[in-house]
Amino acid sequence: MIIKVKNSVTVRVLALCIAILLGVIPEVSSEVRYWRFPPQPEPERYGNILIDRATSGTQIKAATFSHWSHRVHYTCRACHTELGFKLALNTTLITEDANKNGEFCGACHDGKTAFGHTADNCDKCHNGDIDYGREKFESLSHLPSAAYGNYIDWVHAVEEKYIAPMHYVKDNRKTFTTSRKLAITPKWKYVLANALFSHEVHGMWLGCTNCHPDIFAYEFRKTESLRMLNNLKGQFCGTCHGKVSFPLIDCRRCHPDIHF
Repeated sequence: MIIKVKNSVTVRVLALCIAILLGVIPEVSSEVRYWRFPPQPEPERYGNILIDRATSGTQIKAATFSHWSHRVHYTCRACHTELGFKLALNTTLITEDANKNGEFCGACHDGKTAFGHTADNCDKCHNGDIDYGREKFESLSHLPSAAYGNYIDWVHAVEEKYIAPMHYVKDNRKTFTTSRKLAITPKWKYVLANALFSHEVHGMWLGCTNCHPDIFAYEFRKTESLRMLNNLKGQFCGTCHGKVSFPLIDCRRCHPDIHF
């Protein structure tokens, strides 16, 4: 018997079922069950963090930090390359002495570029309130919209010149860029389309050393265990996506040809 199927979605589903029955991709059925995208916070809270490595166990409240309020002025590279902030939360030891010496937050919060480290400004950071300053979020309503995260398409905001964030705070060196694009084929391609990665787009915000070699191997296809489950655990792409950059539930931003 010959069955003619024209619908591409049907073809993919049939191919997946056959592959599972034949044992070609036995891990798929178990992996799908564990795809649990975390609930999304309110847009004005997305990307907000509480920094308490140096204050934990003391009477000093955690410092609140809003990525969206800083992102309009500086790219990720400025803080996570030049100023030495690690990407993982609470893994950088930030002390008041270092800040007053012009390091970390003190590189900008010096009383000139931004409010300084003086007694009357303590509560602006050390308030323990992850929603602090949320009323300022409305000032970003003119930026291009997105479907998830804090509903702002930050890439288009730069491309369309709504914002012009700086790459460096003090050391204004020339940044390296490349237009190389990668098509990453999923291990179970019967379900997912290729993930498309643009170095040019990521280069708007990050430097090469932010990702290589600690998160991704330099050589293409040499990164082991790069899969959605691990992304959702905060590894690989999940280092940023789901925390600051758009969340992983925005499937078509990476898999534009996905069918479901």
